[in-house]
Parts: sequence; C-alpha cells; structure tokens
Amino acid sequence: MPPLGPLDHVAIVVPDTEAALAVWRDRVGLPVLFTEVIQGGAIRLTHLDLGNTHLQLVEPLTADHPLQLWLAEHGPGLHHLCWQVDDVAQAGADLAQRGLPPAEAQPHQAPQGKRALFMERAAAGGVQVELTGK
Repeated sequence: MPPLGPLDHVAIVVPDTEAALAVWRDRVGLPVLFTEVIQGGAIRLTHLDLGNTHLQLVEPLTADHPLQLWLAEHGPGLHHLCWQVDDVAQAGADLAQRGLPPAEAQPHQAPQGKRALFMERAAAGGVQVELTGK
C-alpha cells in the first residue's frame, strides 16, 4: 500500500501574498481558510479552499530565505505538491526505500503544528513532493 494519503495542498511561491490574494481570492473566488507565519517569521503560508484540497500561497519574508533565490530564478508559480500522511518520518522512510529519498535530514515546521518533509525533486521526475502530518 502506498504511504501517501490524500493530497493536502498545491503550493505556489509568491513575492507578495496580498497581490496573490487579489488573483486567487478576489478574481477566482477561492475562500481564505487561514494564514500563518512560521519558521520564526521567515515564511507566510496562506491556505485557500479548493474544495477537496488547499491552494497554499508561500511568501518568503526574509531576504536570506532560500525561496527568495527560487523566486529570482523561476518567478512566482507552482512550487510543490503535498500529501497528507499519518507519520511524516515513516512515510519518508517508506518512500526512500522505493527510490524517492528525502531532500532534508529532518522534517520541518509546517502550519497548524504539523511537520513536513520534502523529498528529492530529481527522484520524482523534477516534481517537488512534500509530505505533511505528525
């Protein structure tokens, strides 16, 4: 059985959450579920309701955050797909055994007290995969 649960969110990186909300909330009509600043004030995550999953707006708030470089290289846009799992560490280990290793040594802080783990992009055919859960 695959270690992945349902799709948790689709994330886009944005330089300005308010400008992105003008598109996704105001023009498209997606309701905002919550906004949270995490990782010691380094990143703002805003979740909008897509019906059966979330659209996550990811805004780096510090000049030295790695997503600033990502924005400079790629511009705003799709960054990753994230799946819900019961146990982030276990799901990461299960995927590693299947040839999709973690890109991080340890899970990182995610919104609403969850943990998350990014997997190696190259091993997923160039798609950034994230796991979130406990």
